[in-house]
Amino acid sequence: MTVGSGTGLRITGVTSSYGRGNRVLDDLGLTVGEGELAAVLGPSGCGKTTLLRVIAGFVTPDAGEVVLGGRTISGPGVHVPPERRGVGIVAQEGALFPHLSVARNVAFGLVGAGRAERRARTAELLDLVGLGAYRDRMPHELSGGQQQRVALARALAPRPALVLLDEPFSALDSALRAGLRSDVRGALRAAGTTAVLVTHDQEEALSVADRVAVIRGGRVAQCGTPQELYAAPADPWVASFVGEAVLLPGSARAGTATTALGPVSLRGAGPVRDGEGTVVLRPEQLRLVAPDADAAVRGRVGEVRFHGHDALVLVEVGGAGTVTVRTPGPVEVRPGDEVGVRVTGAAAFHRDSA
Repeated sequence: MTVGSGTGLRITGVTSSYGRGNRVLDDLGLTVGEGELAAVLGPSGCGKTTLLRVIAGFVTPDAGEVVLGGRTISGPGVHVPPERRGVGIVAQEGALFPHLSVARNVAFGLVGAGRAERRARTAELLDLVGLGAYRDRMPHELSGGQQQRVALARALAPRPALVLLDEPFSALDSALRAGLRSDVRGALRAAGTTAVLVTHDQEEALSVADRVAVIRGGRVAQCGTPQELYAAPADPWVASFVGEAVLLPGSARAGTATTALGPVSLRGAGPVRDGEGTVVLRPEQLRLVAPDADAAVRGRVGEVRFHGHDALVLVEVGGAGTVTVRTPGPVEVRPGDEVGVRVTGAAAFHRDSA
């Protein structure tokens, strides 16, 4: 992520361990531009939560530096306490004070402000998150989604340099999650606040973030826009972790790979090197056609997973094993049907190490 000098969040060479030899973060580096929403994505145990705690100041790293808004908040000989970092936090379940009204929860962090300023800022933030009419409610009178909006308003009230969102939607049902994600993104943009969202949900990261950092084994395996990660994953592991992926052994020559699904055009920032490797396709690049159609390989349907707006069809193809085809709307095929599979578009290619 590219930022201007002195803005946003910059993490350099951060290493953190729990106990002897249990390294959780390993020389990790990450930069978030001012006003950006960055998602930190990775499997359980990869170091996401530890990274959040290092940024917040709850954990002092063994090595490395954290710079926020041009100010070093963690580094050799430097450890700014959490309450002086200018970092707001939205936890998984809001963590509102149950004995305080919505308005008093939001105003809690406005230490040193006059009564009129506190009242105006509270009203401004509640309007921003769409809860202006709820200022006198108590937390137990709110839905889970409303509580998370209040938690966001409370985090934004002191005008922090950074807001950390620790899997804030994980406790909500799927019907609420998508709408709240959009509202939170809109509120952060309206406030112009830099934010880091920690999540294990790939769809969440891809749908709300300006940038996504995928962590593996305590390091950033790849960082880029959601489109970059999806279309040009750094390696087959990232491809499989960020969305559904069809991985095929292939032999590249002159920009085309020979695979069990036939010849596949390859894309890359520059010329693709010839050799053996892995071809990365997305399920929507595969089409179901008649078994005898041109440029198609034969297969047999093993499973159909219907999702309403689309379906995933798992097809057994000789030489390729099971491949996943994404097809829109209702599907006519059933398990056991013979079908043809055709590849469309270009694929990413990762050459085997020598």
